[in-house]
Amino acid sequence: MTGSEDARQARVRLPQLRLDELLEELQARLDAARGTRDRVHSLLGAVLSVGRELELRQALYSIVEAATALVDARYGALGVIGADGRRLSAFYTVGVTDEQITRIGDLPEGHGILGELIHRPEALRLPVLSAHASSHGFPPDHPPMHTFLGVPITVRDQVFGNLYLTEKRGGAEFDEDDEAVLSTLAVAAGVAIDNARLYEESRLRERWLRANAEVTRRLMSGARGDVLGLIAERTGEITDAALAVVAVPVKDTDSLVVERAVGEEAERYRGLVLPVKGTLAGQAFADGTSVTGADLSHDARVPAGPPLFGGLGPAVAVPIGSGDNARGVVLLVRRSGEAGFSEKEREPLRDFAAQAAVAMELAERRADAEQIALLEDRDRIARDLHDLAIQRLFATGMTLQSAGRLIDHREASDRVFRAVDDLDETIKIIRSTIFGLRSRADDAAPGLRARAVRVVGEAAPLLGFAPGVRMEGLLDTHVPRETADHVVAVLSESLSNVARHARAGRAEVVLVTDGNEVRLTVTDDGVGIPAGGRRSGLANMAERARKLGGDMETADRAGGGTALVWHVPVREAGDPSGR
Repeated sequence: MTGSEDARQARVRLPQLRLDELLEELQARLDAARGTRDRVHSLLGAVLSVGRELELRQALYSIVEAATALVDARYGALGVIGADGRRLSAFYTVGVTDEQITRIGDLPEGHGILGELIHRPEALRLPVLSAHASSHGFPPDHPPMHTFLGVPITVRDQVFGNLYLTEKRGGAEFDEDDEAVLSTLAVAAGVAIDNARLYEESRLRERWLRANAEVTRRLMSGARGDVLGLIAERTGEITDAALAVVAVPVKDTDSLVVERAVGEEAERYRGLVLPVKGTLAGQAFADGTSVTGADLSHDARVPAGPPLFGGLGPAVAVPIGSGDNARGVVLLVRRSGEAGFSEKEREPLRDFAAQAAVAMELAERRADAEQIALLEDRDRIARDLHDLAIQRLFATGMTLQSAGRLIDHREASDRVFRAVDDLDETIKIIRSTIFGLRSRADDAAPGLRARAVRVVGEAAPLLGFAPGVRMEGLLDTHVPRETADHVVAVLSESLSNVARHARAGRAEVVLVTDGNEVRLTVTDDGVGIPAGGRRSGLANMAERARKLGGDMETADRAGGGTALVWHVPVREAGDPSGR
């Protein structure tokens, strides 16, 4: 009896156990479904989050933040693959503090595991990161990382970069669900990045169009002002360059002079004279096409002499116009270590420079037309004065002279003849005015800038090196011809002295004017001026300065060599206009 009762109770408990197991399995499946639902909601939220951003940099950070939250990772990063397709050009991280990044040093370039995803753009999941054959370890001060999950981000069938997630919280490994969720997010990220890029490109085009319109409006309105400065400012702002330079040709020479410089240490470059041959800007000017340099501080096309572009890196030079219509060159330089100028950046820059050249050409043609109209109007006035006014005055004088002989009253007769003399003097004044209206300045004569550059170029073979040259101010218009002649003579004598006596390996010429004074400075790193040496050449140069109301000083430089400073006022005595 007892045995049968136990058997019956056992049969009752067996279905209950199976029911409990089924209920537990059902609960587990419900929990999994709930977890899947929550994860899907999280994924949808992440997709919406990254899709809202239109600014590319912020969109990339949003993608990394969403990825780390979705797979519950402690660290996340997004590496952007550079134009060469082999290295990372940018790296956005989450979970690592700025202090840690500073201690770690340079950001990854795409070696080791990161490089594995660049070469093989497919999902990679590792339970132990260091166990992979491509793992190269971590640099000092890098936080420890063990588990790893990486997926590529594709934009329009091209791999844009990779998502890297490490250290799943709780010590767990990344599973297939994590990989699936992250791969789905990567697809949405590709769409978001594409939208952000398109938005960025449209904004960039708009900025270039505004800059073009601003340059054209200023030129065509007649208020030309500092158009070259405007070109330098706008190109530097739009391309995010550390230094923007506009150089123009020096008439009758194979040189360019930096008219405007905007950015880091811009004062060092204003007025700098660059040879066309052998320089980045010169090559762009001569060839009529854009030229790039990977590192301008070590570029062989930078002229010899004191280091000019230290701390600066990638550069691009774009001509303003081409051929005989070339107006100058725009040189843009970024900081050392930054990305170079891509073709997408160079193309609108070339278009902007070409459009600026057209606007400058039209403005010059308009100015020429206005000048021709002015000269024609002067010719008409001169012709009318000669054909009408002078003839009438001459006829009136003849009439008065004839009438004076018929006047018996002595005093009245004298007054008439004095009036005739006054008419003769008036005719002379009018004729002088006519001559002044019809005379034109000799535009063929070279200006002070060209003459100074020519003197420096002629001195280079004697020196054994090319001196550095920097010129600032309106040297061709503010400095009178006589003063310019003295400046050229003093410059030639100074460089001749350096070549004959200084035994220098470097020299620099600085010629500037502020509208009130012209100042010539010639420095070298030679042996200096000997105490008992002949000083006749220096005395002659000092005498030239004193005749013009100026002075000259010489001094030994702290690092060796001599500095000569020759300065005179640019206004001639008795002529407040300076002419």
